[in-house]
Amino acid sequence: MAKAIPALLLVLLFFAGDVIAVEKIRISVAGSYNMIFLTAGVAQKKGFFKDQDLDAEIVVMRPPTSIAALSSGDIDYTMLTGSVIRAAIRGLPVRLVAGFMASSPHVLLARPEIKSVKELKGKKVGVDSFGAATHVLARIIIGRYGLDPDKEIQFVSLGTDSARFAALQQGLTDVVVTSPPWDFEGKKMGYNVLARAYDFVNFPLSGLGVSIKKLQENPGQAKRAVKALLRASRFISENREESARVLMEWGKVEAQHAYASYDSTVKVVSKDGNIPMDGLKLLIDLARKDAKITREISIGEVADFSILYEVQRELGLRSP
Repeated sequence: MAKAIPALLLVLLFFAGDVIAVEKIRISVAGSYNMIFLTAGVAQKKGFFKDQDLDAEIVVMRPPTSIAALSSGDIDYTMLTGSVIRAAIRGLPVRLVAGFMASSPHVLLARPEIKSVKELKGKKVGVDSFGAATHVLARIIIGRYGLDPDKEIQFVSLGTDSARFAALQQGLTDVVVTSPPWDFEGKKMGYNVLARAYDFVNFPLSGLGVSIKKLQENPGQAKRAVKALLRASRFISENREESARVLMEWGKVEAQHAYASYDSTVKVVSKDGNIPMDGLKLLIDLARKDAKITREISIGEVADFSILYEVQRELGLRSP
């Protein structure tokens, strides 16, 4: 019996080591658990984080709070691509390390009598807030149709997707920039989808941002987080039914909205974690102008894709 005790202790120590090896991480998203951030939800619900010895907590935070928490170490990662870029340009020690949504699923949703973007001259267009992604995307799309968004369009700041949709119903605006599943709801009520943002421009949304300190002190953890999320991103692009079910459970979304959100968004879900360079440069340029910085900003000042490239090579997505 005495000889069995040391052996038992060795077994317990072995399994205790496994428990200790699991690292807890916190990842922030914005607004709600939705299709834009489903990569994190799938990685959590399908066990991809667990496979990488990560115990992930996904928290909803406003963008400014996320960046402050990322910088201070209160969270380990954030999925807010644009916020990370803006923070890095302003000198905060954060970097973008991967991308999981190559462009935006936002749409221009119009009242039934409006059939084309060309008919928007003099009309009201509802956006989240001035300078937000919805405002930027509307300006780009409208400009592509030969209209001057500064002189021929009246933009209205209306807040959240639900608030914008309500304003459209109440006749307070002629068009709103909104995201799935509000396009689905709108079409059921006779509204028209005039344009989808991803048909006009690459505008990266969800990705993975991390502090430089984390990259320096625990690159292994960052690599495992990227690997788990990349597996999730590929899973989403290839599995409609399971992805929609995760969205229903994780985001508390009813079935018809989950499938509608998936169908409107899957086209821009990344299969390799890469961010389109034209889209990344667009976000950098917008952030640079917003910060009133006149010099050019290099990719390396806002992003570090070295870990992503390692993961891609291990998964056979990049040549050695």
